[in-house]
Order: sequence, then C-alpha cells, then structure tokens
Amino acid sequence: RTLQPALRETLEARGVLGQLKARIRAEVFSTLDAESTPRPPLSHENLLINELIREYLQFNKFQYTALVLTAESGQTEVPLDWEFVANELNVREDSSAKEVALLYGLLHHFLSSKEEHKAKLFLKCAATVPSQEPHGHRNTES
Repeated sequence: RTLQPALRETLEARGVLGQLKARIRAEVFSTLDAESTPRPPLSHENLLINELIREYLQFNKFQYTALVLTAESGQTEVPLDWEFVANELNVREDSSAKEVALLYGLLHHFLSSKEEHKAKLFLKCAATVPSQEPHGHRNTES
C-alpha cells in the first residue's frame, strides 16, 4: 500500500501522471470509437473549430488532450494545413503568423479591434451546423 502513494507522488512531481491519464483516455476513446457505429461526417464549421482547438492544444504541448479531442470528435488524424484553415477563415497572414496558434491570432484581432471599432460583433446561428448533439450544439436539457 505504501508503494502506490509514493508512485503517484513521483509521477505527479515529474508531470507524467496527467499525461498517462490523458493517453489512457485517448486510447479508450479510440478503441470504443472503432467498435461503435460510424459517426456522421463533421460539418465544415466543426471541422474548422476542431482544427483550431487541436492546433491550440498542440501549440501548448497538450498532446494527449489533442489525441482525446481527435478520438472523440472524429477529426482526421492528420492535421489540416495551416494555410487552408487560414484561407477558410479569411485570415491574412503576416511573417510571424505561423509562430503562434491561429486561435491566438483570432483572439488578438478581436481584443485589439475593441478600441478601434466600438460596435460589437453580431453573432448569427450558422444554418449549416448539423443538429447532432455530439458535434457542436449545447445540450438544452438540464
């Protein structure tokens, strides 16, 4: 019994425990996903959103969390090309754009444009987002 707490403390101190848990979750989701019925294809919007999140996770070294996202969402194993995602979002790049995750650039744009443009952005519900609960809608049941 004394070995287990000592092992846990050591793994936590080395920063490995969280990675192991995330890796196990990713493998479990991947295995369960392979055995389940095929999921519907991702909408274009969800494909882009998932890619922004995955790029952010990988940029911040959350590799195993990115694996869980990929396994759960049905996102392709191979990341989408940065230029493709930027083009789809109508983002122009400057020389330093690829040094950070695209999500940071989008956030910076909206935070810095707050002072320049006092009007708030009007968000509309995208008519093309599918109604499948697992791929992007909030659960309205409480």
